[in-house]
Amino acid sequence: MISAWERLQSTRCCVCCHVRTGTIILGIWYMLINAVVLLILLTALSDPDQYHLTSAELANDLDVMDDANMCIASAISLLMIVICGMATYGAYKLHAAWIIPFFAYQVFDFALNALVAVSVVVYPNTIQDYLEQLPGNFPYKEQIMSMSNACLVLIVLLFIICILAFKAYLMVCVWSCYRYVNGRSAAEVLVYVTNTNDTTVSSTLLSDYIHDVPSQKY
Repeated sequence: MISAWERLQSTRCCVCCHVRTGTIILGIWYMLINAVVLLILLTALSDPDQYHLTSAELANDLDVMDDANMCIASAISLLMIVICGMATYGAYKLHAAWIIPFFAYQVFDFALNALVAVSVVVYPNTIQDYLEQLPGNFPYKEQIMSMSNACLVLIVLLFIICILAFKAYLMVCVWSCYRYVNGRSAAEVLVYVTNTNDTTVSSTLLSDYIHDVPSQKY
């Protein structure tokens, strides 16, 4: 049997907030970030001459992002705003199904970062290749490239592991919120069914009692 302290801890996240509060804050934060990204992309689409980065500026043979890619990125940002809004609304209104898309996004994002960590271990030379593709005016590029490959792999792995740990904690927070909302909804349904059954049984007993009592003549 779960103690009251364990039950309390299972519904708490960072800074002792409730998992519902943490999920709402997380959903709003993601919405703000994606709203800013969407605003930047729409601004760049409205004035491509001012915000378009050419191949000469980045020492690359291809343009970084053409209009088609920017439209796709804008659509993804808009979709993320909708998903985060659904999670926020679901946590606030106690609708567990609305939280699932946001949790699925978290799982997908965690899997992508895990694949990046695996690729760094399997193909360590990709870090050097990536550094060589950076612009010449990138800060501390020469100092970073002068480091040994093993040291670079270790630093990148530690950085990715910290990110994965943080993302895993947020996943647990959202999943705990889903379980809490789902359990509370199930409890409310159970209480409603129990009350309905009690009312039906009481009505049946009262009806049987009325029929069993003989009519009195005055």
